Amino acid sequence: MPYARKKMHSGDTHLRRRWRLRSRKKDLDEVDQDLQNNSDQLLNQDVDLEKPGFAQFYCIHCATYYINERALQDHFRTKVHKRRLKALEVEPYTVEDSLRAGGQGSFVQPQKRKMETQPSKQDYAEGKRVKVDVVMEEEKPVKQNLSKKRKYNGQFKQLLENLKAPAT
Repeated sequence: MPYARKKMHSGDTHLRRRWRLRSRKKDLDEVDQDLQNNSDQLLNQDVDLEKPGFAQFYCIHCATYYINERALQDHFRTKVHKRRLKALEVEPYTVEDSLRAGGQGSFVQPQKRKMETQPSKQDYAEGKRVKVDVVMEEEKPVKQNLSKKRKYNGQFKQLLENLKAPAT
């Protein structure tokens, strides 16, 4: 009887955890805080020899460094960057939202924002800045008709009264 195939990498959970943490990026709330507070500082960083591109080509939305301007511009056209922009359109979840969900306050719909990608180095030198515009959205009404059945229109009450009335 032949032996079963040997399973490889059975004891590498400690390595797997390290790989997972190494490639971890900033969460959406941290990126949102960077966009609001220090986007100018992140776009004009000092030269750091340890980071790719000496920390001169940084994508604020994805929190990643690139080796040159061409690589950064190519990144702006990728699906990963576009997904990140789409995820940042909704206002991030906050501590106040968690308290409201726990019963301390009433629900507030998160605001939608119009997110544009960051300007290039040349555009930034000309005065263009990172924009985050809040799109005012109407309150969505609560769904009244949850089932597909027709609403009661009052005819049933009339039929009951006709049945109860004595026949003359």
